[in-house]
Amino acid sequence: MRNDRLQYILKICFLVAIEAIFCFTPLGSVPIGPIVATLSAVPVIIASLTFGAYAGMFLGFVFGLFSFIVWTFVMPAHPMAFIFTPFGEFTEYKGNVGSLIICFLPRILVGLTPALTMKLLHGNESVSHMVIASVIGSLTNTVLVLTFIALFFGREYSTIMGMGILTILGTTVLTNGIPEAIVAGIVCPLVSRIIKKI
Repeated sequence: MRNDRLQYILKICFLVAIEAIFCFTPLGSVPIGPIVATLSAVPVIIASLTFGAYAGMFLGFVFGLFSFIVWTFVMPAHPMAFIFTPFGEFTEYKGNVGSLIICFLPRILVGLTPALTMKLLHGNESVSHMVIASVIGSLTNTVLVLTFIALFFGREYSTIMGMGILTILGTTVLTNGIPEAIVAGIVCPLVSRIIKKI
């Protein structure tokens, strides 16, 4: 029993380490033609598929925390930093509590939706069900981040980008959200099944 607990902790630590690599190095970005898909949601989805909602939500919190650190300390001068950290500032635009919601809540929910999807599919761990759950998990991040950006910083984001907020949201879903969901649908079920066999 103690050995099983140790293995569980080691696997979670492994996923946290992978999350750190994806968040703090260029290895977390995968060029797909002219599009770049980020992999930061992948360890969160894997944790959710492999260990359930609580582990997934913990990894989601770690994802949000690492994102907060990046935007606050690594890239504080980036024009979009204020969207993800209340300490960010660009011209007259400043972050606020909404920044924390954007940074943390969608990422935590990424850890919930794959496990919830698997449960709704009656716990069937077939590859097809895991693919569906992984895609939903990835899209959870994309849709919620964009929704909260529109809600809390729609005018500011639109002004900085120089286009309407609906155009920005649609373009982001097509160029980032869908490629990231495809990558998650391929990688997460495969890695999850491997981890379960270790």
